[in-house]
Amino acid sequence: MVQMTYRDALRQALRDAMAEDDRVFVIGEEVGRYGGAYGVTKGLIEEFGSDRLMDTPISEAAIVGAAVGAAMAGLKPVAELMYVDFIGMTMDQLGNQAAKIRYMFGGQIGVPMVLRTQGGTGRSAGAQHSQSLEAYVLHTPGLRLAMPATVADAYHLLRGALRQPDPVVFIEHKALYTLKEEVDLSAPVPDWGKAAIRRKGDDLVIVTYSRQVHNALKAAEELAARGIEATVIDLRTLNPLDFDTIRAEVERVGRAMVVSEGVMTAGVAAELSARISEECFDFLHDPVVRVAGEDIPISVSVALEAASVPTTALVRETAERLVA
Repeated sequence: MVQMTYRDALRQALRDAMAEDDRVFVIGEEVGRYGGAYGVTKGLIEEFGSDRLMDTPISEAAIVGAAVGAAMAGLKPVAELMYVDFIGMTMDQLGNQAAKIRYMFGGQIGVPMVLRTQGGTGRSAGAQHSQSLEAYVLHTPGLRLAMPATVADAYHLLRGALRQPDPVVFIEHKALYTLKEEVDLSAPVPDWGKAAIRRKGDDLVIVTYSRQVHNALKAAEELAARGIEATVIDLRTLNPLDFDTIRAEVERVGRAMVVSEGVMTAGVAAELSARISEECFDFLHDPVVRVAGEDIPISVSVALEAASVPTTALVRETAERLVA
C-alpha cells in the first residue's frame, strides 16, 4: 500500500504506460516544461524527453486532430485539454473523425487514443471553466467515457483507457486532484466498464460517478444515522455502462435516485433515470429521482457555485423524501 493523491496516481499511470510502451506520448498545452495545467505531467519531460511530452500552441482542434492522426498511424497518444469546456472546439476531430473511423473504415483501423481533460466546479473558475459536459461525449456513439472518483481508479482506469482500441475521453474532476488515499497499485485490476458498489443498503440505490460519489457516500453515512441504509453505485465508466449492476441493485431494493453534477435537462441523470424506469419498472416502489446541476451558467461566486450543483445535504434530503 502507498499513499498518493489523485494527481499522483494519474502521473504514475502515465509514467508506467510510457515506460512499458514507447508508442505512448502526451500532447497538449503546457504538458511538458510546465507539467500540465493541474500538475499531472510534472517531471515527465525529464524522464521521457520533449518528443514524448509535446507542448503545443493554444489550439484544441490541432491537439486532438494530431492525436487522431497519430493513433491511426499506430501510436497511442494521450491528448490533454486544459478544460472540458473547450471540447466543443474539437468536436469535428473527436466526434466526426475519432468516433467514426472504425465504422467508416469497415473495422480495418481504429483510433486508440485517450483525451484527458477535467471538468466540474470547485475552484470559482466561472461559467466557461466549470462545466460538466460529459453528456456531450455520452451522446456520441464511438467514444468511450471514463470518470474516476477514487485515487485507485484514477490510476487503473487511465491504464485501462490506454489499452482500449477506440478513443476514450477521460474526465478528471478538478476538485479531486488533491484527494489522498492509500492504494495498492499491484492489486487486481478492476474490469474495464464494471461499476463498483461502494456501499450496500436496503432502502434505496444512489447511482452516481466522479466527485458526486463522495457526496453520495457522506450522505449515506448521515442517512444511516437516521435509520436509512443506501446502496451507492460508482459507475466508473459511462461508456461502457454497467447497467447490469444498476439493474440488479434497483430490482433488489426498489427505489433509485441518480446524482450528477451535469445539468438536469437532457443530462446523464436524465438518460440513466429513463433507462432505470424502462427496464426496472415492475420492481420500483416509487419514481426514479434525479439530483443534478441547475440549468444555469456556473457563477464565479463561491456561494452561488456551490448552490448550483448537488451537495451532500441535497442528496441526503432528497433521499429522505424518497424513502418517506
